[in-house]
Amino acid sequence: MIVNRVKSSSLGFSASYLGKTLQSTHNPDRYMADLRQLLSQGRKRIGLLVGAGAPLAIRTGASGNLDENGAPLIPGVDDLTSMSVAALSGIEATAVAAIVKSLEDDPKVDSVNIETILSRVRLLQSALGSSEVNGLDGLGHESVGKNICDAIGTLVGANLPKDRCAYNELISWISGTQRPHPVEIFTTNYDLLFEEAFEAAHAPYYDGFSGGHEPFFDPATVSGDELPPRWSRLWKIHGSLGWKLSENGVVRSGGRDANQLVYPDHLKYDLTQKQPYSSLFERLKSFLLTPDTLLLTTGFSFRDSHICAVLDEALAMNSNSSVFAFQYGSLDAEEPAIQMAFSRPNFSVFAADGAVINGVKAKWQLGPPPKNWLEIRATFWENVIDKNPGYFSLGDFVKFCRFCALSQSVDFEWSSSEVDVSDAGEATKE
Repeated sequence: MIVNRVKSSSLGFSASYLGKTLQSTHNPDRYMADLRQLLSQGRKRIGLLVGAGAPLAIRTGASGNLDENGAPLIPGVDDLTSMSVAALSGIEATAVAAIVKSLEDDPKVDSVNIETILSRVRLLQSALGSSEVNGLDGLGHESVGKNICDAIGTLVGANLPKDRCAYNELISWISGTQRPHPVEIFTTNYDLLFEEAFEAAHAPYYDGFSGGHEPFFDPATVSGDELPPRWSRLWKIHGSLGWKLSENGVVRSGGRDANQLVYPDHLKYDLTQKQPYSSLFERLKSFLLTPDTLLLTTGFSFRDSHICAVLDEALAMNSNSSVFAFQYGSLDAEEPAIQMAFSRPNFSVFAADGAVINGVKAKWQLGPPPKNWLEIRATFWENVIDKNPGYFSLGDFVKFCRFCALSQSVDFEWSSSEVDVSDAGEATKE
């Protein structure tokens, strides 16, 4: 029997006391209406954190056109790992197989992937000298690292599809509104897909490099805001194809053949004290420390301990900044993001079946739609017509970009007489 119901139309959730248990639900309509308004106005300082799930969501056929039944534009981490390792042969393949086995047996290693493998390879490269492990000395492991990077460069060096895709739509939203602050994109990906999309739209952006012949990294400009707001910022915080080392430091070649800096080194915390990584991570922190900022994350798993540490510290220091994490899986599958949302009330998780908002974990529950809202709801909620209750779809990078692009396209009216958010969710029995 329901003892009491807590109403909160401003917060967008409903809660019911069932005996001694408090049951809550979140109404996605209310939160997406607010977000849509922020995206369309262009006045708020907005950033994006984009992970490996972004290109994974875009599928293409053999012809290079978009194809829902095709292969991912760039493989996910698991496939990238297996394909990069499979490119090795002979003694190098044997040595890496031994490294994989040692990582799997190491209780301190959470997961074995291409980054942990390459980290161990580079650690052996720097430590061994002329001594041998698994038949390879330091130079031998250097060769393994180079060959792995060559394989990675080939796999992540894809071009944008021939058709307009999510990247083009996201850039259209970024460049289609006059803004007092630039949109800042932080990405762990090494591909050049954002660069292609910006240039296809003739939309100016700055990535930390300056010059024409051999563009050099300029940390002073990265830390400042002297460039016009119409110049978006693109920060490749884990390195990029086209970056290489020269006598004058890190330069950008502009091509896909340079791949030696596609990963930070085996000691990530040490390397992020070096350029350009130290400036890029500091930029992420300073962005979140700026008053009234919003960081939207997409395709990011929150399993990168260093990035999570930066986010956690900045959110603790600045309660006026917020992070909205759009996750592809269900709440149960997004544990790293959920834990951060529990510890930081200004960190919200939007998953397929529910959300953690203001520290409250609850399932989604649609409410009565206001006027003209069903068409808009279809941009963030899948299966809106079927009897199936459906799911929140913005954890998919393609859907997320379309939502941003359409944020100004449809008018609607939302009045308190049409919607009582406290009625969005019905109480469930224990």
